[in-house]
Amino acid sequence: MTQLIDGAALLDEVEAFHRRFNVFPTQSAYVAVALWDAHAHLIECFETTPRIAFLSPEPGSGKSRALEIVELLTPRPVTTVSASANALYRLVDSAAGLPTVLFDEVDTIFGPKAGTDEALRGFLNAGWRRTAGALRCVGEGSNQNAQIFNSYCAVAMAGLGSLPDTVLTRSVIIRMRKRAPNEKAEPYRQRTHEKQGHALRERLAKWADTVRDQVANAWPDMPEGVTDRPADMWEPLLAVADAAGGTWPDRARAACLELISAAHDNDESSIGVRLLTDLRDKVFCGDDRVPTAVIIESLLHIEDAPWGDLDDKPINSRTLARLLGQYVTPSNKPIKPRGIRTPQGFPKGYYADDLTDAWTRYCPPPPGESATSATSATPQVNVGESVADNATAIRHTPAETATQPTLVS
Repeated sequence: MTQLIDGAALLDEVEAFHRRFNVFPTQSAYVAVALWDAHAHLIECFETTPRIAFLSPEPGSGKSRALEIVELLTPRPVTTVSASANALYRLVDSAAGLPTVLFDEVDTIFGPKAGTDEALRGFLNAGWRRTAGALRCVGEGSNQNAQIFNSYCAVAMAGLGSLPDTVLTRSVIIRMRKRAPNEKAEPYRQRTHEKQGHALRERLAKWADTVRDQVANAWPDMPEGVTDRPADMWEPLLAVADAAGGTWPDRARAACLELISAAHDNDESSIGVRLLTDLRDKVFCGDDRVPTAVIIESLLHIEDAPWGDLDDKPINSRTLARLLGQYVTPSNKPIKPRGIRTPQGFPKGYYADDLTDAWTRYCPPPPGESATSATSATPQVNVGESVADNATAIRHTPAETATQPTLVS
C-alpha cells in the first residue's frame, strides 16, 4: 500500500531548505522557487514550463548559490555556463529523460558584450512549450534525413543584468540583491548539504508520482487579471500548489500576482511603446493634432527619457516616422505624418485620431492625473514664424478635418 505523502508539508520543507542558504528579495520568491522545484518533477504533465531566472545588477548577490540549491532538488540536473543549441537539443532528446538545464553566468551568453546567440535563444524560447522543436538534418554526406528534435525541458538561469525580452516574458524573475548586514544565510558545504538536498529531491519525486494524474488533468483557477502568457507561465506552478493543498494554493496565487506585477514594473517597455506612451501622456495631452517639430521638441524636454540619445543622436523626424510607422491607424493603415493646416501653411504633423488604436492596444493605462496636468512637459513658446513657434496657436485652433488636405511623406 502506497504511503500518503503530505504535499503541503513537503513543500514547506523545500522552502525551508532554500531559506537556509538563499536570501531572496521577497517572500513570494521563496514560494515561486519551491513550486518551480516541484514542477520540474511533473514536467510531463504540463503544456508549458516557465523558465526561472535569478538576476541582479551586481556580482555577489546569491544568484549562483540559488542555482546550486535548485540543482540539488530537481531531477536530472545539468549545469553549464556554455552550451550550443545543438548539444542541448540532443540532451533533451536523449533516452535518459528530460533534463533540468541550469545556466549560470547567462549574461556571458546574452549580455551586452556577448553579442547574440539566436540559436540558443531559439532553444530557450521554443522549449518552454511542449509542442515546439527544431528541425535538423541528421546523417552523413548525401544520406541525410530531416528530424525534429524536442526542446521542451525545465530551465533555470542566473546572471547579471537582464535577458532578451523574448526570454524574460517566459520566465519567473527573481531579482536578487546583495545581502544586508542583518540578513544571514547558512554557509553551504557541498559534502554535507548535497546529501540532504538529494534526500529531499527523492521525496519530491515520490510525491510527484502520487499526484501525477491529478496534476495532468488540472485546470487551476487564475488570479483575476492573469491571462495570456503570464497565465501559461504560472499554470504549472498553481497546479502544483493546488495538489499540495494546505496554505500553498493561496500563497501561490498571491506570489503570482506580486511577481507578475514586479516583472512589469522592472522591465523597460520597447522603445515603440515608450514613444506611444510619451506622446499620449506628455505631448498630445488631449490635443487633436501636433506638428512634428513640436513633437520632437517636446520629446527632447522629457526628463529621464531616451529621446536625446537614440543610437548616439537625438530623435529626429525621420526616426519618429520610422518608429510610428510600425503601428497602424484605426483604419489599419501605417501611422504617417500628415499636413496640418496653420495660418502659415501646412507643416507635417500627427493626428491623435491616427494614434488612438495604438494607444489603446499597446500603452499601459494613463496616469490618474488629468491629461492637462502633463502639459508641463511640452515647451511653451511664443507665437512667431516657425512651425515650432506656432505650436500654441496650432494646438488651440479648431480641427478643420473637412477641408484640410492629407499629405503623406
